[in-house]
Amino acid sequence: MSLQEIMAVVGGAIHDAAGPVTVTAPVVFDSRRVEPGGMFVALPGERVDGHDYAAQAIEAGAVAVLASRPVGVPAVVVEDVPTAYGRLARAVVDRLPQTTVIGVTGSVGKTSTKDILAQVLPAWGETVANRASNNNELGLPYTVTRATADTRYLVLEMGARGIGHVAYLTRIAPPTVSVVTRVGHAHIGEFGSVENIAQAKGEIVETLPSADKGGLAVLNGDDPLVTAMAPRTVARVLRYGIEQPADVRAESVSVDELGRARFRLVHDGQSAEVRLRLYGLHQASNALAAATVALGLGHPVDAVADAVSRAEAMSPGRMQVITRADGVTVINDAYNAAPDAMRAALRALHAMTGEGRRAVAVLGEMTEQGDHAARVHREIGQQVSEIGAGWLVAIGATNAEQYAIAAAGNGTAVDRAADVAEAWELLRGGLRPGDVVLVKAANSAGLLALADKLTEEPGTVTAEA
Repeated sequence: MSLQEIMAVVGGAIHDAAGPVTVTAPVVFDSRRVEPGGMFVALPGERVDGHDYAAQAIEAGAVAVLASRPVGVPAVVVEDVPTAYGRLARAVVDRLPQTTVIGVTGSVGKTSTKDILAQVLPAWGETVANRASNNNELGLPYTVTRATADTRYLVLEMGARGIGHVAYLTRIAPPTVSVVTRVGHAHIGEFGSVENIAQAKGEIVETLPSADKGGLAVLNGDDPLVTAMAPRTVARVLRYGIEQPADVRAESVSVDELGRARFRLVHDGQSAEVRLRLYGLHQASNALAAATVALGLGHPVDAVADAVSRAEAMSPGRMQVITRADGVTVINDAYNAAPDAMRAALRALHAMTGEGRRAVAVLGEMTEQGDHAARVHREIGQQVSEIGAGWLVAIGATNAEQYAIAAAGNGTAVDRAADVAEAWELLRGGLRPGDVVLVKAANSAGLLALADKLTEEPGTVTAEA
């Protein structure tokens, strides 16, 4: 698109462009991601101002900047940069009529489902998906502008921290297919109730086209709050499920000695075996969601089962499993944490801890739980004991204490750590060869760095019996 075309889409004015300028690469808000021919979005921030990096972005290959004031290099200057970014992304989507936009949301499982789709759908055409969890009003436009005329599937994870957020994202990139994985307690402190979360997540099906125009809503049939979203759409509805009757089912679900799920994928009288490379029983539901999308798009059961079976963990800190030279296995699930996801991760820890191995839970606090915080942290501490964990390292202050009290009260060995540095000192001296270690917390707790240290420095572990 030329700067003139971009200006017409977003409003504003062109500054400091001596001649015609055409943007031919993604539009990015991180100057480190600039590609030759791309455009840099200058965002004001609490600590840094993107406008200060405009010249640097041009030197890195950008041909123009989207900004709120002139920056001395070719720019489209607008009143509100994030809003303009969204309008530009919508214009890109409108120029890709052959691309199927697939929106994915849910309290838990949306990133894993998106990652599986990103690996399944390329069997039938070029696929672009969010990297990591770029699922908000900035990450979505960035992902959209990575699409080209050759993109057949555009997979967009859509997050929400309030009612109306998902609806806004669907206006940026209207989906033809929408997936809702589960309604849980993530961000309940901001939403106020699970019912409000369901209201917000369900916005993703409300803008779908009708069934005769290809609209498809993929809903988790095992979650009553998700199945209740069906009347909110005019699209065709496909339910997937393990526990309840559904259009697409996973039957004979089990896990192997490494905690990887296997099941029989059943749809429309046909079936095929799926053997996941992903860790944790909860991944069966995420894989089933992705499979239902592919089946709903008309792809055959055998091919879908094969593609799902080859999917691997993609996003950092999402059930990444690394076994060190000394036999310590680290489950890095530290990107984020909500009660439902924490419970699923602890079940995976239990499944992966075979005879003679010790389960170690390294848990930081969960955020955005509001008035429920103390209770849900106690419940997780209780589950640490119930799965038979031999050691809990609870990191943080008030709510981490709830983990510790509940687990210690049920016989689990517990240590408290004020921060990551203190936790590292405990772990480097206390881990044993063969331990299976789960590292999980809200992203703000910083446990991703701890998980990295645990996998980078195996030589620091002791060999105590």
